[in-house]
Amino acid sequence: MTAFNDESGTGDALRRALGVNRRRFLSTCTAVGAGAIAAPVLGASPALAQDRGRGHDHDHDHGRGHVLVPPGKRGIILYTVRDATARDPLASDLPSGFREVFKQLARHGYRQVEFAGYGQHANAPGGANLGSVAGAKLLRSWLDDYGLRAQGNHGFIPPSWPLTSADVDTFKLNLEIANILGMDHMGTGGDPTGSSYPADWDVAADKWNALGRIARREGIKLYTHNHDSAYGFLLDGGPLDAQGRPTRSSGIRKLEYFLKATDPKLVWLEMDIFWAHVAQYKFHTYTAHDGSTREKVFDPAGLVARNNKRYPLFHAKDGVVSTTNGMGYDMVPFGTGVIDYTTFFSRVGERNYHNPMVEDDNSPSATDPAQSLREAKISYDNLAALRARRH
Repeated sequence: MTAFNDESGTGDALRRALGVNRRRFLSTCTAVGAGAIAAPVLGASPALAQDRGRGHDHDHDHGRGHVLVPPGKRGIILYTVRDATARDPLASDLPSGFREVFKQLARHGYRQVEFAGYGQHANAPGGANLGSVAGAKLLRSWLDDYGLRAQGNHGFIPPSWPLTSADVDTFKLNLEIANILGMDHMGTGGDPTGSSYPADWDVAADKWNALGRIARREGIKLYTHNHDSAYGFLLDGGPLDAQGRPTRSSGIRKLEYFLKATDPKLVWLEMDIFWAHVAQYKFHTYTAHDGSTREKVFDPAGLVARNNKRYPLFHAKDGVVSTTNGMGYDMVPFGTGVIDYTTFFSRVGERNYHNPMVEDDNSPSATDPAQSLREAKISYDNLAALRARRH
């Protein structure tokens, strides 16, 4: 069968409207790098210093470069507004539960959402848990009502390996839910393993290749999400410790090793750009096999540019410089920090392929219940305002 060419997105829209997965949809169709530059460093200029105005949906503005994140690619992970989805609608006039939050996010301008589970307040329409086929159909109807698309979920990854039949069944149910919601991707919020040793990453790669194969049969791309430790250095040589494990490094980073150990047709990644910059700050030297100390500064955009199609999703969260917390950054709403997103998105390119999801773990407030949705609007406006620099 000839591959279905759908750069316009029409085929995906039709597939989602029909509620079928990509594999089944395709079966009905008979036809149809960036150069290495200096990595951004801690204390770089604020990302949006040249333009903090509200964004436009046009690809170009007079005197400015093209839009770096097209309107249809502007998303948010719902973890950012988890207090709003968990809010009791009987006790507040603020948006509460998935339906009202979707409505508000659409008003802000968002066109995509990434789930962080399917739970909400029990008094919201649909009840507390929408992680079922019936719940997914309800969620899908609300997404469609407000012109939103589900683009991923940090959901169930089987803990077992080898996989148990119960875990496979639960995993397949989550894939079915993802298809009902119209997702192209399904993933997790955790690293494949917390280990520093290649043998454990080899096991993780085998497991993820197996899961990716199951997901692919259902038309879904399986992805893993990173925190800073995943871009630390592998311990893969040198003297062994008392347990027979290596104590020194070749300079290969854990998740880069995972990229090479997994099948690019089965396993994808979501780079959390904030945590990648924390890794840049924390993991810039390693002890080589010969005992020498070597410097190797992490370049998040460079890694994506070398593996562009492996990174369909990003978490776009910002930070201000911190010299006291051990991470280099404190998290803040998107566009209010110093991470240079203009340079990052310009370098990785492929703007019609990548799906940036705004995130701020700290948006919910115990004293200001409106804060998370208000900051979601600030983040949207700053994401929409990003323009390539004109030369």
